[in-house]
Amino acid sequence: MSVRRQKLYSKEICACSIFGAMSRTGERFTGERVIRAMANMHHRGNGLGGGFAAYGIYPEFREYYAFHLMFTGDARAQREAKRAAEEFLFRNFDVVHDEEIPHSDDVYVRDPPLLWRYFLSPSKHGEDIHLPDDEYVVRKVVHVNSAIDNAYIFSSGKNMGCFKGVGYPEEIGRYFMLDRLYRGYLWTAHGRFPTNSQAWWGGAHPFGLLDTTVVHNGEISSYGTNRWYLEMLGYKCTLHTDTEVVAYAVDLLMRRQDLPMEVVAKILAPPTWETIDRMDVRERELLTTLRRIYGPLLMNGPFAVIIAQSGRMIGLTDRIRLRPLTVATRGEMFYISSEEASVRLISPSLDSVWSPRGGEPVICELDGRLKHEIAAPA
Repeated sequence: MSVRRQKLYSKEICACSIFGAMSRTGERFTGERVIRAMANMHHRGNGLGGGFAAYGIYPEFREYYAFHLMFTGDARAQREAKRAAEEFLFRNFDVVHDEEIPHSDDVYVRDPPLLWRYFLSPSKHGEDIHLPDDEYVVRKVVHVNSAIDNAYIFSSGKNMGCFKGVGYPEEIGRYFMLDRLYRGYLWTAHGRFPTNSQAWWGGAHPFGLLDTTVVHNGEISSYGTNRWYLEMLGYKCTLHTDTEVVAYAVDLLMRRQDLPMEVVAKILAPPTWETIDRMDVRERELLTTLRRIYGPLLMNGPFAVIIAQSGRMIGLTDRIRLRPLTVATRGEMFYISSEEASVRLISPSLDSVWSPRGGEPVICELDGRLKHEIAAPA
């Protein structure tokens, strides 16, 4: 076998890697085991993106929105972006604390931007006075990300935070010292292998809006249609990847329209028309109605995603499972991973492990049992 052919076969061609770990009782733990699990899937990425989302990490500021911002460009551009962003934030929010996001200079990462975090609450004026807090925050996040050059809010929930950048996930985890500085009850992580989008710090996963974050393996070939539909409803996709539209679609359907995840899954990854035709009348009418109303939100192409929110973690694949996803439990712990080996690395003994059916969400909630133990072994 030629050297070139050997290299091709040594690469996992259905990358990226995704991983999630959640304590159903809310016990908090560091990111150390999550970093090890991601390092075990090193071969699924190419060093052009890694990141983590952690929930429960800011208990001292739990009542405040935690904004994580990156300021890109050269030093002068970063200073100007920070000045403009802060002028906007201090005019529209009560900022109770801000600081540079801690990182280790002993870990090499490529071209890190200036990273800053702000803990704040809405300070509404004029026509905004009657907006719910979450909607007010979303509008301000969209404004910063679309109107202020070189400034990006990449995390905006309460008592949670995203940490991401260009590098392998184990490098990014150590850069932000997630194994030493933070304890959370829910962690998700991503190792990136970008296919047709650029590699930059803002394009790394997770993508988040308020407390919803998404990590994604695959390629959404319906990106253009999905994006146009979301932008008609006020979203602005500025980060140049298909995962961003997944995060906004979840925000639209779950927060703004208050649909349950079981229905959201049927919108994003619906059964084929042939399958719908074989359903009983009631189910067929429901699925037909959803496809007619939400057709532009159907996600075409191969994908597996982990969606996290405060107190909840969800796994979902495309309807014919073109990307791998493994679910496992051990005691209070709930895991979702691209590979079972990474789960067993940090939890060698498991109570159950299975692969969920395509298009069927697996949902775990805090202080609750799995809502869907689909195909779980007895």
